Amino acid sequence: MEGSDTLFNTNSNQKNLTQRIQTSEKEVVSKEIGAARAEGLSDRPILKIDIPANRYDLLCQEGISRALLIFQGKAKPPSYRVVKPDGELEKIHIKPETAQIRPHVVGAILRNIRFSERNYNNFIDLQDKLHNNICRKRTLVAIGTHDFDTLKGPFTYEALPPKEIKFAPLNQNKEFNGEELMSFYENDKHLGKFLHIIRDSPVYPVIYDSNRVVCSLPPIINGDHSKITLDTRNVFIECTATDLTKAKIVLNTVVTMFSEHCDQPFT
Repeated sequence: MEGSDTLFNTNSNQKNLTQRIQTSEKEVVSKEIGAARAEGLSDRPILKIDIPANRYDLLCQEGISRALLIFQGKAKPPSYRVVKPDGELEKIHIKPETAQIRPHVVGAILRNIRFSERNYNNFIDLQDKLHNNICRKRTLVAIGTHDFDTLKGPFTYEALPPKEIKFAPLNQNKEFNGEELMSFYENDKHLGKFLHIIRDSPVYPVIYDSNRVVCSLPPIINGDHSKITLDTRNVFIECTATDLTKAKIVLNTVVTMFSEHCDQPFT
């Protein structure tokens, strides 16, 4: 293809292909709506990267920059280290009732992470991109992220009648029960499209900490109590799912991409 080249990146002994296509604002507009509309636009080169469907790590700046540095020989592939929990506080106990609606949950904690405005935005953006592809718009997997220091483990993953679940959702001061939340968000441009996933179920999935603080009502929204900020140092990530394999892939993608910002990188 004229004006393009190929980048090969070796990962787990498999060679994956990424095409880098050089274009410009003028060229893009000219192709999409005509040369006349492109007059006066910039000819400055823009690099577009087409990402293969199996490379979820390239959906964020951290993954793209890491892959390029390794490809150029300027960095070595990271060696990831998993530290298992010492006791009960980091565990999630799954109640059997969740089998009715969303049976799986996996979790991890990113310890001593340091957020800047840029990598915080990247963190949120990656979740949105994962939700829109491998998670199949949250039907297969939904990601919840929380400030671990505002919660107390161990956690429980339960399924309860909507009226029995009551909490203040993200960025809201008022508490709602499950039914009220559905009415509150039905006209919301962002969240309204996900309500159908659980709305007609007799039970809704919910994650509590040991003080019965609601962490999230997946796959709709997190609780306001545990929302992450630029000052958050320990991030609790939970992925609820109907597909356990995809939940593990999603969790691994998030922690491998952003563990580089921890005090002990890639841990």
